[in-house]
Amino acid sequence: MSSMSFDTGHTSLPGTRTLNQDRCAALEARDALLLVLADGLGGHPKGEKAAQIVVDTCTEAFREVTTPVPRPKLLLKHLFLLAHRRIVRFGQSQEPAIVPRTTAVLALVQKGAAFWAHVGDSRCYLFRSGRLLTRTIDHSQVERLRSQGIISAGECNTHPQRNLVTRCLGGARSLPEVEYSKPVRLCSNDVLLLCSDGFWEPLGTGEIGHILNNGTPLNQALDQLARKAEKAAWPDCDNTSAVACRWLGKIPRDHRNTKSDETFRP
Repeated sequence: MSSMSFDTGHTSLPGTRTLNQDRCAALEARDALLLVLADGLGGHPKGEKAAQIVVDTCTEAFREVTTPVPRPKLLLKHLFLLAHRRIVRFGQSQEPAIVPRTTAVLALVQKGAAFWAHVGDSRCYLFRSGRLLTRTIDHSQVERLRSQGIISAGECNTHPQRNLVTRCLGGARSLPEVEYSKPVRLCSNDVLLLCSDGFWEPLGTGEIGHILNNGTPLNQALDQLARKAEKAAWPDCDNTSAVACRWLGKIPRDHRNTKSDETFRP
């Protein structure tokens, strides 16, 4: 029986696109939860396949690990590397060869703490009482320009290069630099949200936090937000996807130490 208490939910809408290239999953184990979201890059062949490879890789590998995971960062690094290699291999196996690409964001919840990592502009948010505690910083051209002071934060959503990511899985043979969080202790009713740019870009952070905190069941809240994002972006609405976890419970005293000297072995 799981020592954790949480709700999960997910949503995925195609928007006005003919193909939904987003994929997401909430993978539950006895003492851990892994959230996965990938957004296949448009403009490159088989982005949906690259995103599906990320979810399939995580699903298969997570079944084999001991939970709670002794070294969360090593697990996340292994999952990114394995998915990246499989995407590259899949592309090379096609005739002619293709170069599928996808963003990806993963979050591991265990021992009352969350750990996450990402590549690209799919985001991880942590909300507490409807307020944003932290989120990932996009690996994108507009974020690079914003950080250099060339454009303002308000210009990011309308800039002509807003869809260009600077890191992704697939493409180059070597794994791009993955950004990892430090462990964050969770409080009751915290919400960990993973979402594609089609979900977060049309919505304000305050609006997301409010709907996640207004008592609506998590699945319904995510559906409501996805439809709001779709409506706000209409008629040029991207795939709109999210997967989330609401932390509900405490953990036994003997599970409260998030540190370990053990080494994760895939």
